[in-house]
Amino acid sequence: MKHFSMIRGFHLADFFTLANAACGALMVFFAAAFVGTQSLQHFYLAAAMAPAAFFFDVLDGRIARWRHQQSPLGRELDSLADVISFGIGPAALGFAAGLQGGWDLVALIYFVCCGVSRLARYNVTAEDLSAGAAKVPYFEGTPIPTSVLLVVLLAVAAAQGRLGDDLWFGAAVLGPWIVHPFSLLFVLSGSLMISKTLRIPKL
Repeated sequence: MKHFSMIRGFHLADFFTLANAACGALMVFFAAAFVGTQSLQHFYLAAAMAPAAFFFDVLDGRIARWRHQQSPLGRELDSLADVISFGIGPAALGFAAGLQGGWDLVALIYFVCCGVSRLARYNVTAEDLSAGAAKVPYFEGTPIPTSVLLVVLLAVAAAQGRLGDDLWFGAAVLGPWIVHPFSLLFVLSGSLMISKTLRIPKL
């Protein structure tokens, strides 16, 4: 009964947030399926989950403001969903695409940790930044959904047959491990997320 009581406590926007999380989970599953099957269909399905997650992410915020049902629960749900869809999901797709060298893994883990840190910082500073308004006027650092751009690049690489050993920019041995320069795009994306000097107006 407690579980049903919790569900009754959800607002309409929260269910769209859960749809965002579901897209992120599917992205990971399809990326894993691609590693096993090497079927581009699985890769494209994984990539398609990113814009789908972005759609639900935008929609849940608009619905919450429209219905005046913003809540701490909704904010926490949104962050958890975003970690899956725009953090772990793109990193899993990058791994599936061929970023499997030792330094690549460091880059992907760094990217995910930056996304988690960025969302945690937003949650604890949102109230101060909003100054009593309905929403914050700007983001500190790039929003984590900007990682959709990385997914788009990976989808283009797949369409050109540039995955695995043929991934753009090649690979190099650096010390004990292999690095694909493409993984530096994940490092850049993560670094921009945690920047405190970069301020982006929230539309």
